[in-house]
Amino acid sequence: MRTILTCAALALALGSAPAFAQSGEITIWSWNIAASSLKATIEGFNKQFPDIKVTVQDLGNNPTYDKSIAGCAAGGEGLPDIVTIENGEAENYWSQFPDCFVDLHTLGYTAEDQAKFPDFKRTELEVEDKAYAMPWDSGPVAMYYRRDFYEKAGVDPASIKTWDDFIAAGKKIQEANPGVKMTNADFNGDSEFFRMIANEQGCAYFAADGQSITVNQPACVASMTKIKEMNDAGIITSADWSTKITNNTAGTVATQMYGGWYEGTIRTESPDGSGKWGVYLMPSLTADGPRAANLGGSSLAITSVSNNKEAAYAYLKYSLATNEGQIAMLKGFGLVPSLISALDDPYVSEGQPYWGGQAVWKDILGTLPKVVPSRGTPFQSDAEIIVRAVQTKYLGGGYPDAKAALDDAASQIASATGLPVAE
Repeated sequence: MRTILTCAALALALGSAPAFAQSGEITIWSWNIAASSLKATIEGFNKQFPDIKVTVQDLGNNPTYDKSIAGCAAGGEGLPDIVTIENGEAENYWSQFPDCFVDLHTLGYTAEDQAKFPDFKRTELEVEDKAYAMPWDSGPVAMYYRRDFYEKAGVDPASIKTWDDFIAAGKKIQEANPGVKMTNADFNGDSEFFRMIANEQGCAYFAADGQSITVNQPACVASMTKIKEMNDAGIITSADWSTKITNNTAGTVATQMYGGWYEGTIRTESPDGSGKWGVYLMPSLTADGPRAANLGGSSLAITSVSNNKEAAYAYLKYSLATNEGQIAMLKGFGLVPSLISALDDPYVSEGQPYWGGQAVWKDILGTLPKVVPSRGTPFQSDAEIIVRAVQTKYLGGGYPDAKAALDDAASQIASATGLPVAE
């Protein structure tokens, strides 16, 4: 049997499939646009594997996490064949339930396959010599902006190279467009702005090896300081996910900073904005500083209780490791490929009608090779709760400066995790 499985894995790795992987049923848990994107790949997949039935269940984001964690805790009971896992939460799974998911190497996932994806996407999916999931979408950060609001204020987005430039532009745009805010940030329920700018500057909650706390390092302090300057300048309104969408549609916000997957959200949720929106690179702390970061992104993992692992792996190979699968999701729903070869697909260089003819994917995906890897570690959720509370207190004037705020955050994270604060 071992010989048969090895041959099957090799055949899959080479792009063909063994007979026993060409039939059966597989079920995938996912959510929202991610689930819709997976559904968009089924037709292409079934042209190669007509006898494998793929069912995608849209459970919602939090229910997918809660049900899959509960399933792992129950020894795999009730789990589907494939689970969608957000990168930032991935290490929660592997650390608590290392036997809940298949090591993809046993199904034919080779070093050559792994090299098809950027390092920052694989950091949280691989533990020592095991690969628990295959990278799916990524979230290269971009600034999505309203061309008309910028033009009315005489602001050229190409002139915005630093966050100080962004603040100055925001004041002009708000003055020229009454009722419009420069940008939104979910200061009440997320640390998104801080995580994006900190990642751009090469700083994260934890060190690259996951063994120490780095949230109070100078680059993180500089990032948090700049966020308060933006807030104090009055160019940011706090808004959650749904409020941002409402603001996009209503035309009361000039810029949204998010991962590349947000392209699909704007385009599908605000169709009347076609031709009014554009994209530019995120600013930096200095004129010659880095202008690339990542926010979000997911992966697909095969559960150990799956009765059709080979078919599940064939699906992963098609949907995530071929240009055809990745571009299908990009075209339909703006799910940004992690697959490096997809950057060379002709579609990426095409002007997009919704975006005023701008080749937005060339601009957005061009930053992928520049993104600094950032570890979530098993303690990401604990750290996130602490940083959110500290951020709220800091923006409200509760600390003398960002260093004091993040020193407090680091101390609390140390108490919660047992990890040391890096020197």
